[in-house]
Amino acid sequence: MTDEVGLEERAAKVAALRSHGIEPYDGAYSASHNAPQVVEEFSRLEGQEVSLAGRLVAFRLHGKAGFAHLDDGEGRIQLYFRQDTLGEEDYRRLTKLVDIGDILGVRGSTFRTHTGEVTVAVQSYTLLSKALRPLPEKWHGLRDTEIRYRQRYLDFIANPKARANIRLRARMHTLLRDFMNERGYLEVDTPILQPVYGGALAKPFVTYHNALATNLYLRIAPELYLKRLIVGGFPKVFEIGRNFRNEGISATHNPEFTALEVYQAFGDYRSMMTLTEDMFAALAQGIFGATRVTMAGQEIELAPPWQRLSLQEAFRTLAGVEMEALRDLTFAKEFLKTHGIRVEKKLSWASIIDEVLKKQIEPQLIGPVFLFDYPTVLSPLARNKPGQPDWVERFQPILVGIEMGNAFSELADPAEQRLRFQRQAEQREGGDEEAHPMDEDYVTALEFGMPPTGGLGIGLDRLIMLFAQEESLREIIAFPTLRPK
Repeated sequence: MTDEVGLEERAAKVAALRSHGIEPYDGAYSASHNAPQVVEEFSRLEGQEVSLAGRLVAFRLHGKAGFAHLDDGEGRIQLYFRQDTLGEEDYRRLTKLVDIGDILGVRGSTFRTHTGEVTVAVQSYTLLSKALRPLPEKWHGLRDTEIRYRQRYLDFIANPKARANIRLRARMHTLLRDFMNERGYLEVDTPILQPVYGGALAKPFVTYHNALATNLYLRIAPELYLKRLIVGGFPKVFEIGRNFRNEGISATHNPEFTALEVYQAFGDYRSMMTLTEDMFAALAQGIFGATRVTMAGQEIELAPPWQRLSLQEAFRTLAGVEMEALRDLTFAKEFLKTHGIRVEKKLSWASIIDEVLKKQIEPQLIGPVFLFDYPTVLSPLARNKPGQPDWVERFQPILVGIEMGNAFSELADPAEQRLRFQRQAEQREGGDEEAHPMDEDYVTALEFGMPPTGGLGIGLDRLIMLFAQEESLREIIAFPTLRPK
C-alpha cells in the first residue's frame, strides 16, 4: 500500500468516525500507570484495573478476540480485546476503524497469558488521535537512514534504542548539573548572539540585526563571557549550552552542538585535569554503576588517575617525528606525503601540527589520556608555561581516539592577550578564516584584573555518543543537521 492510498483510506475512516459522533482527535486522557510500571509491579497489580495511553504498534484481531501492543513512550505492553467485553458496536469500530499507529486510551484489568506475558484485558477504549499515514513497512526494524534522520519521529516510534539515547542524554545533563552544583559551581547563561565571536578557532555563522543595523554571530563558544564573570567576582561558573560552528558534518562533528564549559578562579589546567577525571568517573558511576565501561568496542577505566602524555612526547613516540622538525616546511611536506596526511588550511607549522595530531596521533590513543602542553600558536587564550613563551598550559582529554574537550590555564595578562589577538588578526588577513578576532572589550575586562583561572570545555555530544556505544553523533542528537535533499 502506498502512502497516498493509506492516507486516503484513513481519511475516510476519520469521516466515518465523525459520522458516528466520535471525534478522532479527542482531548486529554488520564492514565493511571505507564507500561513499565504495570509490568514491573504486576505482582501487586494482578487483576486490578489500570488505564494507559499510547500508540498501537501491533494489532491482530481474529474473529471475536485479538491482541495488540501499546507503546506509551516509556515501554510497551500487550492488550487483549474481546467482543463480549467491549460490546458488539465498539468491537466492530475497533476492527474497522482503528489502525496500527493510532493513539488510544485503554482501561482494563491485568493478567498474565499462558506464555507468561503481562497483558491488559481491555474493558473500554478511547481513540485519542487517528494516524492518517501508516507507519513504514516493517517499522519495528526501521533501517533506512534517510528516513531515520529526516523523519526522526518515525525513528523514535520504531527504534527503542533511539529513544533510549535521548533519555540517556537527559540523564547525563542531570548528573552533570548535580556534579557541578555539589562542588559549588554556579550555572549561568551567556549570550548566543554575540557582536564579536570568540573562545575557539572556528568559522562562525553570521546573521544581521535589523534594529541595531549590525552583524551578530552565533557563538562558537561561551568562553570569553564566562571569563568576564570570573573578572566580575564569580569564582566558579559553568554553562551547558549550544555552540555553533560553520564547519563540515561527520560522525564526530555537527555544526550545532552541546558543550559544558567550566571556569574556576585560582585554579589552573592541573585542577581542571582533576575535575575532568572526577567528572567522567562520576558520570559513568551514575549511568552504569561502575567506572569501567565499554566505549567503541574498547573497555575503558575512567577512574582517576588518567595517563598524562605531553604533546612533544606523543609526536616523538607515536608519529616518529620531533615537533620542532616540522617547522621546516620542506621536511614537513615530505613527512605529510609519506604518511598520507592532507592539510586543508594554509600550510604552516600550526596547521601541520594540528593535522598530524588529529590524523596520526589521536587515533592511536585509547585512553583515557590527557595530552598536555601545546604550542602557543594553537592556543591564543591559554597561559604560557613559565619561561617557555612558545608553549602553553593546555590539555585535551582523549577517549578511544576522540578529542573530548579542551582546557587551559587561562591567560590573564591583558598585554599578552592583546598581542595574541593581533597575531591572530594577521593570520585572518592571510586567509585563515578560523583565526580568532580581536575582542577589545575582553582585553579591557582583563585590564581590571582576572585571578589565575582554570578553564575546561567538554563536547557533551561526543561523550554521550561514547556512553551510548554509538558511532555517530546523529544517533544521540534528536534532530541532527542534514544535507538538503
